[in-house]
Amino acid sequence: MSDAARRSGRGAHPSGCAVSAIFSKSGERRSGEDIIKSIALMHDRSNGLGGGFAAYGIYPEYKNLYALHVFYEGKGPKDVCEAFINEHFDVVNLSKIPTRKTPAIKDEPLIWRYFVEPLHTKLAESQLDEDTFVSRCVIRVNSQIEGAYIFSSGKDMGVFKAVGYPEDVGEFYRLEDYKGYCWTAHGRYPHQHPGRGLGAGPHPFCPFQTAPWSDNGEISSYDANRRAIEMYGYECDLLTDTEVITYIIDFLVRRRGLTYEEAAS
Repeated sequence: MSDAARRSGRGAHPSGCAVSAIFSKSGERRSGEDIIKSIALMHDRSNGLGGGFAAYGIYPEYKNLYALHVFYEGKGPKDVCEAFINEHFDVVNLSKIPTRKTPAIKDEPLIWRYFVEPLHTKLAESQLDEDTFVSRCVIRVNSQIEGAYIFSSGKDMGVFKAVGYPEDVGEFYRLEDYKGYCWTAHGRYPHQHPGRGLGAGPHPFCPFQTAPWSDNGEISSYDANRRAIEMYGYECDLLTDTEVITYIIDFLVRRRGLTYEEAAS
């Protein structure tokens, strides 16, 4: 790094990450305001290039439906993606994800939310179980529809992320209006890789409905692991270690039936 860049602060990004989590053993649902306050205490470990939250238990009225959170680059990708969603799913409800204008979050994409279940005819044609069907639909959208990205598809949970400090991201998404029994938060962009646009790159990463985790990881063997997991039908679009780790866990736990302890080993 040049002396000028060092003095200006450009490129001087701390090596650490900001991570926080709240879990209610009783199942009591708590406001997102608590996790925002918690992660804000670690502001200096973030770098303003990425912040995100994963929340569980936030959609009790739709707890049996898949909640698709989607970034769009514009109306064109939105129309294409919605045609795909309508072709494969019964859409029970859809809306823009509520946000609050804040100077710290700029150039945000269109952000929409869909509560869906697979169409019975499409599910029967696929000869897949529900979870695998939805996973493959998510992969198809993210790898084949330019300008659209499904960044969360869980039941009774959701991911909220953007380019910025996590406390600003929480304010932007109005997380104080949500209640959940588990919250995780992360500050910082993926360490070594450029990630993808639309704000999809920041952690946490948990695109699949079966994943009761929001992953943040750093491994040195990214490319080898990417090639290995793509042999099983996964498409790695974000170029991050975290994406590969999440897919490996999904493969070992959901598709191969290992316990979390076995998968960790």
